Amino acid sequence: MRHDRLAVVGADVLDPRAVDAAVAGCDAVLSTLGVPAGRHPITTYSHGTAHIVTAMHHHRVRRLAVVSSSGVDPRPYSDGGLLFNRLLLPYVTRVLGKTLYDDMRRMETLVRASTLDWTIVRPSGLFHLPAPTAYTLVAGHADGRFTARADLAASLLALLEDERHLRTTVVVITTVDNPTLLQWLRREARAAQ
Repeated sequence: MRHDRLAVVGADVLDPRAVDAAVAGCDAVLSTLGVPAGRHPITTYSHGTAHIVTAMHHHRVRRLAVVSSSGVDPRPYSDGGLLFNRLLLPYVTRVLGKTLYDDMRRMETLVRASTLDWTIVRPSGLFHLPAPTAYTLVAGHADGRFTARADLAASLLALLEDERHLRTTVVVITTVDNPTLLQWLRREARAAQ
């Protein structure tokens, strides 16, 4: 994703000095932290975001958008079926990814408690498409199981120019070219290897 006003900055989010240096001179921060799910304690989202918020206050940067997940507040999907809604979704959010989603919840709480102009963005199952689509972005909950990474990136950039979603949690879903659940599982399993 390219944009005239976008600078991608890499830094160790658990290093407060590195985060402070990355935030210096910015107009806004788009945080796309990510770690794999596991049974071990995860604190990258909450600790990293605490460092981002501190650096933003230090440099007087007001606008923050953070990527979380629809798994933070899982709900049954109308097209999910019994297997997905009753078995797979609870297993992923309450067992396999429990420590991951718990830390995302801590991150969201920290962001909501800040005085920044924040937006929390919750995509669903991420998958690859070569370019953004006519995605849907709504406050609250949306009934869609998948989000193209290109749509997530495009929605983050669009949020910076739109004040309608300040201090709000939004969901971004891809409404076209979605994989089936089996296709998605296969693709993500191959990508993880």
